[in-house]
Amino acid sequence: MSTPHTFSGWQSERSGFMGNLSGVGFALVAGACVIALIPLHQHSWGAALVFLPLAALLVLLAFGRVLGLSADEWIVLAVRHQIAVATHRNVFLSGVFAPRTKDGEQPMDLPGVLARLHLLEAPDGLGGTLGVMHNPVDGTYTAICRVTFPGLALVDTDRQNARVRAWGAFLRSQCKEGGAITRISVHQRSLPDDGAALRSWTERHTAAEAPAAAVQALSELMEGAGPTATIRETYLALTLSASRARLAIKGAGGGQIGAAAVLVREIHAMQGSLSSAGLQIVEWLTPRGVAQAIRTAYDPEAQLALSARNTAAEDPAWSGAERGVDPELAGPAATETGWGLYRHDGAWTVTYQVRAFPRSEVYATFLQPLLRPRQNARRSLSLVYEPIGPAKARQELAREKTKRDTARKLRAKTGRAESEDERREAMTARAQDVARASGHGVVRLTCLIAVTVTSLDQLETACAELQADASDAGLEIRRVWGAQDAAFAVAALPLGQGLPERRVGI
Repeated sequence: MSTPHTFSGWQSERSGFMGNLSGVGFALVAGACVIALIPLHQHSWGAALVFLPLAALLVLLAFGRVLGLSADEWIVLAVRHQIAVATHRNVFLSGVFAPRTKDGEQPMDLPGVLARLHLLEAPDGLGGTLGVMHNPVDGTYTAICRVTFPGLALVDTDRQNARVRAWGAFLRSQCKEGGAITRISVHQRSLPDDGAALRSWTERHTAAEAPAAAVQALSELMEGAGPTATIRETYLALTLSASRARLAIKGAGGGQIGAAAVLVREIHAMQGSLSSAGLQIVEWLTPRGVAQAIRTAYDPEAQLALSARNTAAEDPAWSGAERGVDPELAGPAATETGWGLYRHDGAWTVTYQVRAFPRSEVYATFLQPLLRPRQNARRSLSLVYEPIGPAKARQELAREKTKRDTARKLRAKTGRAESEDERREAMTARAQDVARASGHGVVRLTCLIAVTVTSLDQLETACAELQADASDAGLEIRRVWGAQDAAFAVAALPLGQGLPERRVGI
């Protein structure tokens, strides 16, 4: 019998102006060196008592780390947040305050980093329409589909390994030179379910000759279980880069129409690979479907009313009912960004970033603890992949390997012993380079988790439960301080937001 495959070897990105120091950190160290030389230049013990402690403080600010961030990074975050609070940019109000276009229409109104996005409508090539999120600043186009997945926990080992290999093959197929798809995002969240859709379906499919006792028992069962039920929604977002697909877009007519056509073509080309991985595409979201996904993230309570209306829209007896939400009403009525909290439409969300994946060997189901249903909170998890082409992957891995080799040689010259962690990182980096040379793909990966409650009293309990579940999964997570609104856009919304172009530490 086959054994389940295990996984390990995730590498954290290292970036800095010099070594692991940022530009500010390097300036602090340089300033400390200059200040430390002043007493020597003046030949004064009194100056040494003043300047040497100051130099030590600057070095501590540059190298000291709290919760994974250096002191200078904390200072930048705090100053940026206080400026936003002082200028009221941390507060967002929609409705009558939203800007309108020249023709008087009110576009989709979203706060913060999402304000730049535009929702476009494009033909899906099958007679339907497709909602495409356009980011004119980054030059990207994102299509979103809702998928179902049979899972891994209850299948035999061979089938589990096959599905995992197929998903890996799908990611590897996107790691090509000049690939048009620049980002792949997997988003899953749990939402409350009052059982309205199930009751409506049951009423339509209950036979007239069904025993009265059975119908009554079924009704009582649904009434008791409905209010405590939760449903899971899984989305896959594919982001196309207009700069990478410039020639293809030009050949398809250019502009937004050409970009949408190229994106649809890429979507159809990868459907076979997704099916091999066990992912079943339920639907590609229309503009109203995208708007509903946004609306239910900002206002979880809206899910109950929308579920009933969507069920009514499927019933031929109802006329005039439409699925989804009008894109103009997708955004929140109001939001407020705190230092470690994000408030939106009667709900509160705290977002965490995964700082480190497990160092030990883990199975493909190691994230299951994070997806446990909770009655007091909604959870959202986003995995964002950025495929890297072979040439860039070779360059990036060579740079990482050079950094580690240089650090090891420097420690050897200074007489410092190499730790087991450093030796393991060097071995992992070499193994990744060998795998890359053998034809495997390289991707950048980040993971964010959001927990949302509708009662502020339950927030700390929900956060504690999430941290405990993350520990069970072997993850090291950190609250996103000072940037909860931007983190919410990645963790709680399936819009394909995520990794920036500039390499930053994760």
